[in-house]
Formats: sequence, C-alpha cells, structure tokens
Amino acid sequence: MDRPESFSGDSSSLLSEEQLRCSICLDVFTDPLTTPCGHNFCKSCLTQCWEKSQHCYCPLCKEKFTKKPELKINTTLREVADLFKKKHGPDKPEVLCDACTGEKLKALKSCLDCHATYCKTHLEPHNQVPSFKKHKLIKPVENLEDYICQKHERPLELFCRDDQMCVCQFCTEGDHKNHNTVPIEKESRERKTQLGNTQRDVQQKIQDRLRKIQEIKHAVELSKRSTKEEKADSVEVFTALIRSIERSQAELLKAMEEKQKAAERQAEGLIKELEQEITVLKMRDTELEQLSHTEEHLHLLQIYSSMCSPPHTKNWTEISINTDLSGDTVRTALSQLQHTLNEKLTKTLNDKLKETVSTELKRIQQYAVDVTLDPDTAHPKLVLSADGKQVTYGDTRQKLPDTPQRFDKCVMVLGKQSFSSGRFYYEVQVRGKTAWDLGVMTESINRKGNIKLSPEDGFWTVWLRNGSEYEALTRPAVPLTLREKVETVGVFVDYDEGLVSFYDVKSRSHIYSFTGQSFTEKLYPYFSTCTNEGGKNSAPLIISPIRKTE
Repeated sequence: MDRPESFSGDSSSLLSEEQLRCSICLDVFTDPLTTPCGHNFCKSCLTQCWEKSQHCYCPLCKEKFTKKPELKINTTLREVADLFKKKHGPDKPEVLCDACTGEKLKALKSCLDCHATYCKTHLEPHNQVPSFKKHKLIKPVENLEDYICQKHERPLELFCRDDQMCVCQFCTEGDHKNHNTVPIEKESRERKTQLGNTQRDVQQKIQDRLRKIQEIKHAVELSKRSTKEEKADSVEVFTALIRSIERSQAELLKAMEEKQKAAERQAEGLIKELEQEITVLKMRDTELEQLSHTEEHLHLLQIYSSMCSPPHTKNWTEISINTDLSGDTVRTALSQLQHTLNEKLTKTLNDKLKETVSTELKRIQQYAVDVTLDPDTAHPKLVLSADGKQVTYGDTRQKLPDTPQRFDKCVMVLGKQSFSSGRFYYEVQVRGKTAWDLGVMTESINRKGNIKLSPEDGFWTVWLRNGSEYEALTRPAVPLTLREKVETVGVFVDYDEGLVSFYDVKSRSHIYSFTGQSFTEKLYPYFSTCTNEGGKNSAPLIISPIRKTE
C-alpha cells in the first residue's frame, strides 16, 4: 500500500494534505482549534457551527460537551498548515509586457482597446493621456484575444442572457439587438453567487457523507465491541453451566458412594447379628441332639419345657438391604439435577439478556430527541398540557378548526418533530393506564375517519388493551407476553436501517421490533390515550425526560 503523499519533500514528514484539511470547510486549516475529543477544525468554522446549534458538540464524532470548552489555537498545527499553504500556493507563470523590446518585464495590466499587455512603464500613457484613460484595463492575461469580440474587435463587456454568450457593445446593435444583456461583472457576480450556493450544497453533501462514514465506522466498532462482549458472556455462561454440571455430577456420585457404603455397613451389622443367632441355634441343635440320645429320663423331663421353646431370634422375612442405585433413586436424582440446571440456565440467560438489553438501551439513549405534542393534530377530545409533554382524554369535544392535519374520529395526536434520516429515541410514561397506542407514522396518512394501524397502512405501533393485553400491530397482530406491566415505553427508530424498536425502560427488557422496513417519507411520533373506559383509563400519556439506565 502506498504511503500518503507528504506536503514536504522531507521524508520524515508524516502529515498528508488530507490530515491538514478542516472537515467543515474542506480547506487547509486556518487558526485550528482542537476539541476535547481530539478533532481539529478552523476557528471560524467551529464558531459558526456552535452559533447555529443549541449544544456544543464535535461536528465529526458528534460528542456533546455539557459545558462550552475554552479552546485555544493549536499553534503547532497552525504552523504546519501555514507551511503547507506556503509550499503549495498558486504558482502561476508571469504575464510579460508586449511592448518591451529588450528583456521583457512583468505585465501590470492588459488593455482590451489596445489589444496589448503592458508593464508599469509602458502602461504610463494610460494614466496620463486623456484618450487612453478611457480604455478598458483588466488584470494581465496571456489569452487576451478571449476577452475581445472577434467580429468587431471590441472588448467583450456584456453578457447576452438570451444566447448565453459574451458580446461587445456593437453586437447589441446587430445580431443581439433587443436581447436581454447585462454587464459582464453583474452576470459574473450572480454566477458566483450560484456557484457559491452549489459549492455549499456540495460541501454539505461531503459533510453528510463524512458523517455517514463516521457513523458506519462507529457502528462497526460498536458491533465489534458488542460481539466481543457477547462472546465473553457466552463463554462465561457455558463455563458456569459446565462447572455446575460437574458439581452436581460430583454430588450425585458422592451420594451414590455414601449410599453404597451405608448399605455395606448395614449388611455387616445384619451379617454379624445373623452369625450370632446361628451360633446360638447351633448350640441348641447340639443340646437337642444330645438329649435325644440321653438315658437320664429324669433330667430330660426336667428341662423338656425349656428345650422345646426355640431360642429368641429376629424375624428376618421383611429385612433387606437397600441397594437400588440405578433405578428410581438415580432417576429421581437425575430429575432433580435437570430441574436445578434448568433453573440455573434460565436465570443465567435471563440475567444476561437483561444485561444485554440494558447495554443496548444505554447505547440508543444517546439518540434521545426532545419530542413535544402538536396541538394542530390532536383529536378535539384530547387535552394537551401547556408544555406539550402530556395528553389526556377529555369527555367534552372542544371547538377546534377541522384542518387536514387534525384527527377527527380516532383519539390520536402526533409529535411536532419529524424525522427523515438517522436515528432518534424518546420515552413515554404509560403508568396507570389500561389502554394506549404508541409508535411512529408516515406524514401522508389521511387523518379523517377510521384508521387502520399496520406497517402497510403507514403505522409502526404497539398497544395495550384491557389492562394486560399487549400486541404489536402487524397484519395480523402479534400478541406480546411481558413479564410485568409496562410503566415507561422507550421508542427507538433507525430510519436508514428500517428499524422501529420498543423497550420496557423500567425492567430494561425488549418489547418488540419492526425490522427490514423501507421508509420513504417523514416519520412522526404517534400517541393515542384511548378512551377513559369509565375512569379506569384516565391517566395521561407523558413524554418523559430521559433517565439513562444504570
């Protein structure tokens, strides 16, 4: 890749011409100022930019400054810019005197009547001789014939607007008679004004595209950062799950081992008892064997009763060892493990989702705009606050002019502000309401009679009905399941990306997004209080100041 061309022949110089240009006027810096964010602008350019805006911000990266910075001229950058201007100043060839016979001197003026260019000395008659004083003098030019009418050999002093060409005075008495002619100087001034307007338009387009480049780069950087964070979060989530599984597996194996050892201990005890009983029974068996062959009849009769009763032993019929380690016990343990893991996974994912949405809200809140309600669009039963931030439904129909902008049947109102590019965000408090509509709509919507809400009809909205029924108004509508009742709705629009998103600001959760839309008209914020429903829905809709999420 080639290195950028340096403004100096010195190979150690690293600044290119592009780096020395102000991004506002696109010219080399004049008295450059450096903003706190590190960008540079001409002093006059930045001053004019801030005078036209309510806020002080960087025209390049859009960073806002809560307090107007006290900026000083960057003297080092000014010296570099001045050096660049000096080295790259206009290097036009000198126009030489036509009257000089020896070494030709630098010309001072060209005479359209004499058809010649003169140095200071040879121009002297034009300052002294009365007849020469009437000649038309201009700055010295090499192509003097271009300034003289080839037909009449007279100075081209007029411009014919009918034929769009320069003419002399004699031309207006011939081919250009009765044409609309004006002095060349006047036409030139008007053309310069037009060129200036065109140049400003071109510069504005350049600025718009430079800003778009910065927006795209910023979006890519945010995406890269977000992807990196999401990857880290995913690794963290699954690492935690793996550790949880390993711990649960270890706990299960340990429980199984302990149960096995307990069974072994139980078996040892039972075997010991059985062996003791066997010893007692064998002794009785031996005694009975001896008595069956005894000749001592008196002794037999004396111990007969005691010998006929069997020795005291345990009933072993119902006694067994619990060795079911692969049946119901394992299945129950695995079921408990799965339930625990599901709970942990759900909690972890919900926490991460909440954290992701919270981060997203922080990002989009930087596009917050000041929205106020437009009384000229409000349905006659809607009552707006003096500051244009609240709207309530009134039972009495007000006497208001029925203009094309006003909704006459549906209780709706629009924001005053419209948007036809970029991103914007605002928040609306809906606390205490059982029904409402919020979103954006296109400018050309007919505001009379019944109105259908769908993207096909120019509306991108969500609503609440019956206190708990949320829907995104697509065609057909999409029911929305929300974990809790929404108190404040955040509305975010990316016009260029065709995105309209809704957020529950309090719970920091996503409600719904319309994606892949194609906007071709101005978009207006849209509000509907719905009716009072017998007093149940009398709370107002309030456009809230933005409180950034923590």
